[in-house]
Amino acid sequence: TDSGEVLPDSIPSAPGTLPHFIEEPDDAYIIKSNPIALRCKARPAMQIFFKCNGEWVHQNEHVSEESLDESSGLKVREVFINITRQQVEDFHGPEDYWCQCVAWSHLGTSKSRKASVRIAYLRKNFEQDPQGREVPIEGMIVLHCRPPEGVPAAEVEWLKNEEPIDSEQDEHIDTRADHNLIIRQARLSDSGNYTCMAANIVAKRRSLSATVVVYVNGGWSSWTEWSACNVPCGRGWQKRSRTCTNPAPLNGGAFCEGMSVQKITCTALCPVDGSWEVWSEWSVCSPECEHLRIRECTAPAPRNGGKFCEGLSQESENCTDGLCILDKKPLHEIKPQSIENASDIALYSGLGAAVVAVAVLVIGITLYRRSQSDYGVDVIDSSALTGGFQTFNFKTVRQGNSLLLNPSMQPDLTVSRTYSGPICLQDPLDKELMTESSLFNPLSDIKVKVQSSFMVSLGVSERAEYHGKNHSGTFPHGNNRSFTTVHARNKTPYIQNLSSLPTRTELRTTGVFGHLGGRLVMPNTGVSLLIPHGAIPEENSWEIYMSINQGEPSLQSDGSEVLLSPEVTCGPPDMIVTTPFALTIPHCADVSSEHWNIHLKKRTQQGKWEEVMSVEDESTSCYCLLDPFACHVLLDSFGTYALTGEPITDCAVKQLKVAVFGCMSCNSLDYNLRVYCVDNTPWAFQEVVSDERHQGGQLLEEPKLLHFKGNTFSLQISVLDIPPFLWRIKPFTACQEVPFSRVWCSNRQPLHCAFSLERYTPTTTQLSCKICIRQLKGHEQILQVQTSILESERETITFFAQEDSTFPAQTGPKAFKIPYSIRQRICATFDTPNAKGKDWQMLAQKNSINRNLSYFATQSSPSAVILNLWEARHQHDGDLDSLACALEEIGRTHTKLSNITDSQLDEADFTYSRQNGL
Repeated sequence: TDSGEVLPDSIPSAPGTLPHFIEEPDDAYIIKSNPIALRCKARPAMQIFFKCNGEWVHQNEHVSEESLDESSGLKVREVFINITRQQVEDFHGPEDYWCQCVAWSHLGTSKSRKASVRIAYLRKNFEQDPQGREVPIEGMIVLHCRPPEGVPAAEVEWLKNEEPIDSEQDEHIDTRADHNLIIRQARLSDSGNYTCMAANIVAKRRSLSATVVVYVNGGWSSWTEWSACNVPCGRGWQKRSRTCTNPAPLNGGAFCEGMSVQKITCTALCPVDGSWEVWSEWSVCSPECEHLRIRECTAPAPRNGGKFCEGLSQESENCTDGLCILDKKPLHEIKPQSIENASDIALYSGLGAAVVAVAVLVIGITLYRRSQSDYGVDVIDSSALTGGFQTFNFKTVRQGNSLLLNPSMQPDLTVSRTYSGPICLQDPLDKELMTESSLFNPLSDIKVKVQSSFMVSLGVSERAEYHGKNHSGTFPHGNNRSFTTVHARNKTPYIQNLSSLPTRTELRTTGVFGHLGGRLVMPNTGVSLLIPHGAIPEENSWEIYMSINQGEPSLQSDGSEVLLSPEVTCGPPDMIVTTPFALTIPHCADVSSEHWNIHLKKRTQQGKWEEVMSVEDESTSCYCLLDPFACHVLLDSFGTYALTGEPITDCAVKQLKVAVFGCMSCNSLDYNLRVYCVDNTPWAFQEVVSDERHQGGQLLEEPKLLHFKGNTFSLQISVLDIPPFLWRIKPFTACQEVPFSRVWCSNRQPLHCAFSLERYTPTTTQLSCKICIRQLKGHEQILQVQTSILESERETITFFAQEDSTFPAQTGPKAFKIPYSIRQRICATFDTPNAKGKDWQMLAQKNSINRNLSYFATQSSPSAVILNLWEARHQHDGDLDSLACALEEIGRTHTKLSNITDSQLDEADFTYSRQNGL
């Protein structure tokens, strides 16, 4: 009927029964523009109509079906209507759009429940997205999520790394509390990306992902047992260590606090060898005509494993001087014929042997003196008789000798030089006296006295003594002494070969640096200084200097401690930097094995040296990275620094550079060889080169490395394979031995030994021989000398690469291999903690920085400090391959840096990166 029409009050039906609803209309939602159908079913029912929002629905909009209930015989009527989105939107009332069924029977009407009809929707934006968290292991994680508004209300589901989370299977996770995700005790496996999913019948919505990082703070392992005392006897030290592996820091967790190595002093009992007491008095003469005396091994007695006394504890001898009674007759009266004959034979044999020995000795000395007259000297060597460490005298040259440089000069008998001890000399004055051939070709007014033996044995404390007055024609005044007119003429081309090298006054360099930073290099020494970008405040600039101590080292070694590097000074000392600078110092220790305890020391303003840190220790004040040939130190204050080493075992090795130089002597037939053994640092070798330049020396063979062990065995240097009919070596210099302590502390002054060779004829222009340098029971090196003594035919061997001294000071971006824009991008990427641990700690690990990571954790930008260390280590590399490989292996970015072309990289940096492999 029309809306105003009233339905009939009664409709015929089965008597006595009210309508009963078998199916009532349900609440419904309109999805998009699709209409919904409302149904209801009742029995017995003659008629059913819908009433929506208090008004009857038109009869034409009803669809009715009628059937008969077989069990009861009552009529069953089912009716449904369609509700459109437009109808719901047009309704404006205090409540939702609703509909109700009304069924009639002959007794009256029945009404169904009200069913609401609403339009379904789900908004796009979450009212609250979950936020990322960093929590320690076993901590509580709470992620909040408020889904978007919607009808019907959205149901929430959580995803971890795109996989649904089932809280019923994991008792640690609870997702029932108001859509929040709660993890009561975080595990490492709980790290990941979490997403809140909201869904209803209309749509699904995803929240922003929240990254959860479960980190582990490092914990110390148990201390190891104390090591054995490092010395067999006396005062030493023991150490024990622990590692930050219980647990190891993960996912950005804090590194362990405290020291990883502890040391204590220890005292080991020294073995005492036994020594004999004095002999006792002789005993009373026995019937056998003997008396005894004894001694005891008690002065002192051996203890702590010391050796027992060597020798006899008792002696016996005849106590009657041969007058003992035999067969009741004095022994001297018994003279058998056999005894007399034996005595005569022994007497005559002894006299004959003595006469022959004296004759041979006289002939040998005569022949020897004649052979020495060719050298312009007469040699009287008593060591040939005694074999001991005796003296021999080099007399003045006879008048008219062709080898005399100035025959007209009269001798000055008031001048003399006396040499006691080594031919391997240390003092510069002694070196020039020796290399000027004054030892084997003395000038006319010099008398030389040499303490020697056939194998020259060098003492540490012995020094050459020189006393006398200079003659105007002998040695000119001043330090730069020439080698007479003949020698100066021969020396000129040698000086030209070395003229490109810096002199000693040039071992200091300076540069002006500002906010952009730069690099300061000491040419040909291996010493450099890296000032990072931003270390100096803007609008400020400093003149920074760097120098090397060339005199006697001010660092006095204590006990077994050895100086392993030059003393490097950088300044000004009052300068303050905001970022640690990198100082590179070369060293000569073989760090391939754990036999050294290496320390970094700094000189105080009072001139004393104090330890900054041990390379093994953990420190937050500075950082030491020890490479095979250099140590890179991150510091925040300028001063004077040096590396020292304490050998832990006898297997500790110093790397020595051995080289041989040669030059002509005053005598045109003589040729001098000088063999150097110096610490394997560029600075130490430059000292040698500087000395040789002044002496006219020429490098004859590429220098080689000698591994010198701290086992107290000495060093032997010998000349081998000299052509027998072309050259001969001067006496007593074929083999020379250097004590262990002199070599082990050779950084005081360059150690060298001199050998003098003589040609038989002036036509000999080629020299071929071998120089053998070996440590007894240790390493050995052979230097093959193959050279021409004529300047026009000699090949020049270069000492240093030229690029090291091209630009001592570089400022601004050109001093760094990594462009500043790329550097900023790397720092921004790796300074942020990452869920997978791909942050600055992995960047350090891939660049072989595996210890003392707590130092970097204290810096404002750990990645920047790591890159500064990389710049210092790779200053001589030609490209950036090592850094590119490390970044690619980490895989933090999806593309290589060479493919980044956004606004952070200007065109010049992009071209530089592409050319250098980034």
